[in-house]
Amino acid sequence: MELCPCGSQIAYKKCCEPCITGKKPATTAEQLMRSRYTAYTKVATDYIRDTTHPDHRGDYDHEGTETWAREAEWLGLEIIEMIAGGVDDTCGTVEFVACFKEDGHERRHHEIGSFKKDADSWYFTEGAMVTNKPIVRSGPKIGRNDPCPCGSPLKYKKCCGK
Repeated sequence: MELCPCGSQIAYKKCCEPCITGKKPATTAEQLMRSRYTAYTKVATDYIRDTTHPDHRGDYDHEGTETWAREAEWLGLEIIEMIAGGVDDTCGTVEFVACFKEDGHERRHHEIGSFKKDADSWYFTEGAMVTNKPIVRSGPKIGRNDPCPCGSPLKYKKCCGK
């Protein structure tokens, strides 16, 4: 039994294959996200194009997508969070991390994808990359010549501030 590349721990034939082959539409935004990831692993790029909302296909590069899908080594998908996007919803978002290897380097694609349901079919509309949040200091700034906050008798610059 071949497990589905989407990480569901379900057989591919019962998980994403029915969506990709058109036998069964995705019923939730998460299921569409998982099947789209799996389509990349299977180089089923027609499915990627067809499940992109028609209003958002303007900058879609089918040839480039196919090349990337074929040349990448797909390592796994992690679903972080789904907001709405259920069976009875008409829109939703899925935050995910897709891991892959490209040119020998491991990469992480961390995105919040937006999805819309039209005529009982889910579509991907757009994605926003998730970037590292800036570090915010929770306490006052410690000067180099201030006493070290660790409790030692040394100045910060001679102790923890090295």
